[in-house]
Amino acid sequence: MFASSLLLLFLGLLMIYSTTLSSPVNLMPRQLVYALVGLLAFFFLAFFDYRNLKKTTWWLYLLIVISLVVVWFVGRNIRGSTRWIDLGFFRIQPAEFAKLVMVVIMAKFLDQSGEKLKSFRYVILSGIYVAIPVFLILIEPDLGSALVVFSTWFVMLLFSRMRKKHLAILIGLLVLSAIVGWFFVLQPYQKTRVYTFVNPSADPRGSGYNVLQSIIAVGSGGIFGRGVGRGFQSQLKFLPERQTDFIFASTAEELGLFGSLFILTMFGVILYRLVKTAQRSRDNFGMYLSLGIFFMLLIQVLINIGMNIGILPVTGIPLPFLSYGGSSLITTFAGLGLAQSVVARQKAVRFD
Repeated sequence: MFASSLLLLFLGLLMIYSTTLSSPVNLMPRQLVYALVGLLAFFFLAFFDYRNLKKTTWWLYLLIVISLVVVWFVGRNIRGSTRWIDLGFFRIQPAEFAKLVMVVIMAKFLDQSGEKLKSFRYVILSGIYVAIPVFLILIEPDLGSALVVFSTWFVMLLFSRMRKKHLAILIGLLVLSAIVGWFFVLQPYQKTRVYTFVNPSADPRGSGYNVLQSIIAVGSGGIFGRGVGRGFQSQLKFLPERQTDFIFASTAEELGLFGSLFILTMFGVILYRLVKTAQRSRDNFGMYLSLGIFFMLLIQVLINIGMNIGILPVTGIPLPFLSYGGSSLITTFAGLGLAQSVVARQKAVRFD
């Protein structure tokens, strides 16, 4: 798991260097600093007993809610979204840290609730815990991060002791919420992304530009790619957000099918190890924690790559380990560090 994450990190650093080669400031040195902080977080949490997190969940929850409120008042507005708290030397994106914090909180809640989750009251209670940070993230607005937090909660709940009839009621409520959200919550540009997903060629120079350029970049890479620093779409800046949201398309263009398969394989190894960690955890808290980290990563990978190849609407979700961004990288390494802590405290078993 650690080796695969390192390989993805090295590839991400290479692609960030390549995609910002012609920019006034190359972002690779900054990402390298974030990577070192992320590795420190990984090793610290790997040696930390994950069970001690149960004592800090309320403090973690309070901290993340306060930070999401603070970002609304003092956060830095970039391209219409207020998502970052500028500390001068580093910009913190609380929504990224909220993804992992909510995994920890839900893992404890599901562990301690146990049979109580057969009561719909406890299912609703878990939803309230998640709804507060999701709402605060939505009003930034940051639909992508809110979707990750919400989806992770929902799939974790599926592995609990919740009754099937309560699941049906919950799905009905979610459908109703989606309808209300479409008419009263989503911003016009977010609705446009959905329309663009259905027919990106309808406005190739406007709302459909990002998707079409990404698809062109992926397809033009061929089997072996154009070479590092030689991608037309990324180097000539036809592809927007080439070092963040669309870094997979940049990689596919410069490293081709082999580069894309390498990314998918490394993520496959990490996700497989997380599943094995959940299966062999010595307690329910460790099992739910590993599952939550698994789904947190899986959802981000599926949505990011899906939007890069045009099979999902465009949302601002980074590709773990590869996309430029300190908060995302540190959060991802911290999540794997917690998973490694679960592994270290399993019984003496051997992975197949």
